[in-house]
Amino acid sequence: MTSSNVTNWIELFPALANLEEDAAQCLTQAAQVVDLPTNQYVFHSGDACSSFLLVLDGVVRVQICSENGREIILYRVDAGDSCVLTTACLLGNTPYSAEGVTESPVRAVAIPATIFHQMMNSSSVLRDFVFQSYGARLTNLMMLMQEVAFGRLDIRLARFLCKTAYAQGELTMTHQQLAVELGSVREVISRQLKEFERHGLLKLNRGRITALDSKRLRAIGQDEH
Repeated sequence: MTSSNVTNWIELFPALANLEEDAAQCLTQAAQVVDLPTNQYVFHSGDACSSFLLVLDGVVRVQICSENGREIILYRVDAGDSCVLTTACLLGNTPYSAEGVTESPVRAVAIPATIFHQMMNSSSVLRDFVFQSYGARLTNLMMLMQEVAFGRLDIRLARFLCKTAYAQGELTMTHQQLAVELGSVREVISRQLKEFERHGLLKLNRGRITALDSKRLRAIGQDEH
């Protein structure tokens, strides 16, 4: 991991446009811009949280992994976003309960925990930004948990396929990768994909899914009943 001082990163976050002058000065002096390669762990479950991260470029995947190796992707942190789990750990002084991994080269701002707490007390603009981001991400996370617990897998799978490169004709992804994305297991995903194939919606090859009837698949993904 490499780091460097950058003074203009605040401009990349419109919600911080009206940041108080003293808060902006404090953040730019204390924050470090870090560069991480693809497939780099940003944090592990059980780690203490030492800084507040804001992603400038790239994507960080946040996931949980059970003792038997099953993984569920909770959310992704894209450019311009903060990590709700990091926020929760800093506010509650608790360790991470999931892991974060870079899906691409990532550039992010790391604000030391001491400065984060100081600014949360003194800057209403930063405080509003943190809690608005936290609330939006928490809402999305609750919707994900509801879908995993109560949603029909065929609808969720069809919806996911239609939102990805499948819409362009082909998706390069294994059944296990799809299972992780949807919070399921490979065997269940495989059965549902084969059912779609049996109905002529797609064609399965090793590590590749080819679209045959995107219109019907979109209709399944829109079914709320």
